[in-house]
Amino acid sequence: MIGPSRSRGTRVRRERQGPRTDRGRLLSALLLVAAVTAFTATVPLLRGFFDLRVYYGTVHTWAHHGGRIYDYRVPGTVYGFTYPPFAAVAMLPLALLGRAAAIAVSLLVNLAALAAVLWILAGSGRRRHGWYRWTLGLCLLALFEPLRDTFSFGQVNLVLLALVLADCLLLTTGRGRWAGAGTGLAAAVKLTPVLFIGLLLLAGRRRAAALATAVAAAATALAAWADPAASRFYWTEALWDTGRVGRLDYVSNQSLQGVLARLGEPGRPLWASAVLLTLCVWAWRARRAAAAGDWPAAFALTGTAACLVSPITWVHHLVWLLPSFAVLVRAGRTRIAGALYAVLCTSVVWLWSGDASGLDGFLGANAYVWVSLGLLLGLPAGQPRAPRPPLARSASATAPAPSPESPATTAAGDQSASSSEAGAPAAATGAADGSAREGGRSPSSEPTGSTCPAAAKPQSSSARASSYTVSPPPA
Repeated sequence: MIGPSRSRGTRVRRERQGPRTDRGRLLSALLLVAAVTAFTATVPLLRGFFDLRVYYGTVHTWAHHGGRIYDYRVPGTVYGFTYPPFAAVAMLPLALLGRAAAIAVSLLVNLAALAAVLWILAGSGRRRHGWYRWTLGLCLLALFEPLRDTFSFGQVNLVLLALVLADCLLLTTGRGRWAGAGTGLAAAVKLTPVLFIGLLLLAGRRRAAALATAVAAAATALAAWADPAASRFYWTEALWDTGRVGRLDYVSNQSLQGVLARLGEPGRPLWASAVLLTLCVWAWRARRAAAAGDWPAAFALTGTAACLVSPITWVHHLVWLLPSFAVLVRAGRTRIAGALYAVLCTSVVWLWSGDASGLDGFLGANAYVWVSLGLLLGLPAGQPRAPRPPLARSASATAPAPSPESPATTAAGDQSASSSEAGAPAAATGAADGSAREGGRSPSSEPTGSTCPAAAKPQSSSARASSYTVSPPPA
């Protein structure tokens, strides 16, 4: 029998879950959407689609004016194209568009990629989340700084993440015939996903690893055929020149190399040692996760490790951490997921953009690196299904044995319902109160700057510049 106090407790818990009527949910959702829209339009620095301007100018210069891919610079800056040549080939459709149309296409492509990522991360429980919970999840995702920057820069990381997670889905569902194709294509566009080929090798998926390698090689060969000079320059010079990408100690570089550079220790031996140690931890944990059939955790660990070992990991690259939050929620670690997610919503690292010295600078300016390290070391792995609630376990354990006249179907139904996975929108719900409101700051003119003025951006070491740097191609 339920007493009065227990009844009141149940009612309080229901009230805390949110509005109980459709009208109340609709009103609260509209208010939240308006608040998030106002926040993203005023507080964070909008990037002006800077990276898209790099892609657009490079492709137009190459396709219409005979310019060289790696010579183009955005007018008034020293920043140009830094991806492998196949990325320029893949972006050739931009040559058919004007600037406004290119921005619209960039937004649509990123929205489609985000939808695919959420659909995959939500797993089998995606349909259980009604429109209200999806709305809350999307609003919380809008506060995630790497995601905001990806859209505002016009970046490609979400598309690459979707391609890699497509392979994760194929492996998870046992349809691995074409697994590896997405990873190979992503690795041909950008080098970060190459580590996922290593994951396939660690897991003994040689066919998938071979397919990924073959796709990446074929795409690279296509680019070499399209522009032999650009391919020769990239693989022999540009790839090894990190100065083309940016200054290592810039606060937006949230990698292990960035931490060492801000400490005044940018030497390669120390960084190589840190990378080797990180890769050993990743290999051990990712292999165990894959052996247990926990592909979501294995892929999440690989994305986290790739961000740590890359020489330069700008803040917007950290969208590769999104799978880790889905894994945390699936394992019931919602509070930890919320706390770490909140850190990545605050733009806290930019408080030390001018001076990262001292203990506070060491901790604060590298906050996103500490989040990545925490995920690499502590992410639950080897758990393909969420644990069942104690009540469901006790009920199934004490249920009477089925009789021929009365088959036991109820307990099985309860077990099935209790083992569904949590989705990506739930991964964001723990961060509702963690996003900082940093109003009143003057925006930075730096492409990778945030809500406060940033230090001088890295210089490119290439002295070659296209003649279209001063006079960019017409839109």
